[in-house]
Amino acid sequence: MELLSYFLHALTPMNLLLALVGVVLGTVIGALPGLSATMAVAVLVPFTFAMEPASGLIALGAIYTGAIYGGAFAAILVNTPGTPSSIATTFDGYPMARRGDGGLAVTLATFASVSGGIVGALALLFLAPPLAKVALAFGPPEYFWLAIFGLTLIAALSVGNTLKGLIGACIGLLLSMVGVAVVGGDVRLTGGLPSFLGGIDVVSALIGLYCIPVILDLVATKAAHLKVEADDKGYRLAEAAAIAWKSKFNVVRSSVIGTVVGILPGAGGSIAGLVSYTEARRASPRSANFGKGEPDGVIATEAANNATVGGGFIPTLVLGIPGTPPDAIILGALLVQGIKIGPQLFNAEADTVYTFIYGLLIATVLMLPAGLLIGRYAYRSIISFPKSLLVPTIAFLTVVGSFAIHSNVHDVQVMFVLGVIGWILNRYGFQPSPIVLGLVLGQIAEQGFVQSWLIGSSTGNLAGMYFGRPISIAIIAAAALTLCYPFYAEWRARRRNSEPLTEIATEAEAHPTAPAATGAPQASTRDTGAMICAAIFVVIGAIALMDTADMSAMGAVFPRAISILLIGFSLVMIGLALTGRGVRAPAPEPAEASRKRIALGVAFAAWVFAIPVLGFGASSLIAFLVIMFIAEHEPQPNAVWLRRIVIAIAIVALFWLLMAKGLLLRMPDGLLF
Repeated sequence: MELLSYFLHALTPMNLLLALVGVVLGTVIGALPGLSATMAVAVLVPFTFAMEPASGLIALGAIYTGAIYGGAFAAILVNTPGTPSSIATTFDGYPMARRGDGGLAVTLATFASVSGGIVGALALLFLAPPLAKVALAFGPPEYFWLAIFGLTLIAALSVGNTLKGLIGACIGLLLSMVGVAVVGGDVRLTGGLPSFLGGIDVVSALIGLYCIPVILDLVATKAAHLKVEADDKGYRLAEAAAIAWKSKFNVVRSSVIGTVVGILPGAGGSIAGLVSYTEARRASPRSANFGKGEPDGVIATEAANNATVGGGFIPTLVLGIPGTPPDAIILGALLVQGIKIGPQLFNAEADTVYTFIYGLLIATVLMLPAGLLIGRYAYRSIISFPKSLLVPTIAFLTVVGSFAIHSNVHDVQVMFVLGVIGWILNRYGFQPSPIVLGLVLGQIAEQGFVQSWLIGSSTGNLAGMYFGRPISIAIIAAAALTLCYPFYAEWRARRRNSEPLTEIATEAEAHPTAPAATGAPQASTRDTGAMICAAIFVVIGAIALMDTADMSAMGAVFPRAISILLIGFSLVMIGLALTGRGVRAPAPEPAEASRKRIALGVAFAAWVFAIPVLGFGASSLIAFLVIMFIAEHEPQPNAVWLRRIVIAIAIVALFWLLMAKGLLLRMPDGLLF
C-alpha cells in the first residue's frame, strides 16, 4: 500500500507537469550538437531548489533521460551525435536517414529509448532497496574504500591515461577540503580568505567544470553545416513497432548492459552504447549490415544509453557514489537540500526516493509522445537555432544557476574560475569527471578515512582497520583490478596496433569538429604544457602539505595523505613526459578560434566581477549583448541584429524578474533594475 501511495504522489498534476517539461527541455538540449546531458542538468539544477525534494528530483531525472534520448535526433538526421551517448547511433542511424528511412530510425530510437529507460528505472526500484539493506553493514572503512573505488573507476576511464585521472581525483579531493574540516573543525586551504570558510559550493563547481569549457568550445568554431536528411515517409509507427518486437531480445540484452554499465561509477552512456552495439553486432545474423543502416544497431545503442539513467542512480542513492556525471550533479543538489544519501535514505526519506523513482518511470513513458512530436515538427527549428543566441543564453544560465544557490556573487566567480581552469586542464588530457567525483566524494572519503584512523589508533590495530575487514578487502581488490585493467587494455591494444577505447576517445568522436586538444589521438611527443601542469600540481601539493603543519592530527591526516599522493603522481607524470611517453601534445588551432575564446573569456570575466558594481541586471544585459556579437562568425543584416537584441533583453529581463520577484532572491543593486 505504501508503494501505491508513492506512485499516486508521483501522479500529482505538478509532478506530471514537471516530468513532461523536463523531458521536453532535456530532449531539446540533447538534440543540439555540443550540448550534453551533464550540461543540461548542471545548468538547470538550481531552479529545483525552490521545489519539494521529490518534485525537484523528478524534474532533474526527466531532464537527464530526455537529454540522453535527444542526442539520437542529431545522430540520425545530421550525423552529429547530440550527446556522447549517441556516438554509436550514428553508425546505422545516419545511413538509414540517407536512404530515406530517417523517420523510421527516429521511431525505433524512441521505442528503444523508452524500453531501456523503463528497464533501468525498474532495476532502480527493485535492486536499490535490498542493496541498501546490505550497505547497512558498512562502517567507516567500507565507505572510505567505496569512495576510493569510485575514484579509481572514473580515473581508469580517463583519457587512456590513468595517471591523469588519479591526479584529477586528487585535485578534486583537495577542493573538497577547502574550508572547515568535516571532522575536527580545522580551517584549511582557504588562503586566508573568509569567503572560502564555507568551502567551495559543489553545484557551482560542477556548473563551471562542465559548462564553461562547452561555451568556450562553442564560440571558437563556426557552426557545422547541419543538413537534415529529407524523409517524407513519416514515422511509420506500425513498421517500427514490428521491427522492435522482432528485435525484443536485442532490446532486453542492450537494456541490461546499459543498466549494469550505469551502475559502474564513471562509465556512462557512451561506453554502454558502444558495448551494447558491439554485442548486438556479434550476436546478429546480419552482422555484415551493421554500419550500413541496420535497425538493430540503432536499437542496441539507444536502449543501452537510456538504461544507464536508472542504473546510475542505484550507486548514487544507495552508496552516495555517482554512477554517471549527471548523477554527481544530482547528488550535489540533494546534499544542498540537506538530504543524507546512503542506505538509510530508503527509510528516512522513503517518500522522496520512491516518488522520484515512479516519477522517473512516468517521465520515461512520456518520452514516447513528446519525442515523436519534437522529432516530427520541431527538430528543424531546434537545429537552426543561431549560435549567437545559443552561446550567451547558456552563459547566462550558468551565471543564474550558480548565483541562485546562495544569492552569492562569490559562487559565480568561483564557477567561472574553475571553468577556465577545467578547460585548460582538459586541453592537456585532464578530464573534469575525476575532479568532479573527487569534489563530490571528498567528504565521504575523508570522514571514513579519519574515523577509521581514530578507531584504529585507539585500538592499536590501524592496519587491520583499513585492510582486515572482509568487505573492505573485496572493495580494495575491485579497485586494484580497476587500476590495473587500463594497462592491460593498452598492452593488448598495442599488440593489435590500435588505440584503447577510453572516455576521451568517445568524446572526440562525439565532437569531430572540436580541436584535437579535447582528446583526439595525436602522435606521442613531449608535451611541455602537460609537464607545466604537473609541475604546478607539485607546487599545489607542497602548499597543501605545508598548510597541514598548523592543523590538529584529525584535520591534517587526510589532506596530508592526498597532498603526498598528488606530488607523487605529478612527479611520475613529469618523468614520463621527459621520456616522451604518457602525454599527447594538443594540435594547434586556428588563430580565429583562439581570438574568439580569448574575447569570450575576457567578456565573461568582466561580467562576473562587475556584478557587484553594476548590478545583476545591467551587467548581465551588457554581457549578453557582447557575447552575442562575439559568438557570431558571419555578417548579419541590421534587422537580424535588432531582432536578436530584443530577444536578449527579453531573456535577461525574464530571468531577473523570475529570481527577484518569483524566487525572492536578494539581487545585487546596480545601475539598472
